[in-house]
Order: sequence, then C-alpha cells, then structure tokens
Amino acid sequence: MSGMRTFLSASGMVAVVGLGYGMWSIISPGEEQRRELIKNLPESNPKRMEETRKRNALVMQALKEAAETDENIARGPAR
Repeated sequence: MSGMRTFLSASGMVAVVGLGYGMWSIISPGEEQRRELIKNLPESNPKRMEETRKRNALVMQALKEAAETDENIARGPAR
C-alpha cells in the first residue's frame, strides 16, 4: 500500500511538472516574436540610451556626494 501511494505521488508530481512545462512552452513567445521584442526595446534606441546614461551619472554623483557628507540629506536642508 505504501509503495502504491509513493508511486501515485511521484506520478502526480511528474504530471504537474509536465503540465507546467507545457503551459510555459505555449505561453512563451517564439523566436521571431523575441527578435521583434528585442528590436523595440528602449535600450536599442541610441538617443534613449544616452539619456539613461546621463541620468544614471547624475544619480551616481548625488549618491557620491551624499556618502561624503555627514548631513542627512533625506530630511532637507540643515537648520
């Protein structure tokens, strides 16, 4: 009886994993759709990438300045 229960449990787990894999393969986009998605990503636009780089540089500069000071900049200007 215990062997039958183990076999049924293992079969059920395999069935659930197989069902999940099947659903994943149905839902996931094909190769052509993947290429189209990658082509339309904002990072593929050079102008947008340059804006992102500048924004990241400004954020890093602000973080560096905040790390170098003892003042708590989150509370606003010191009084």
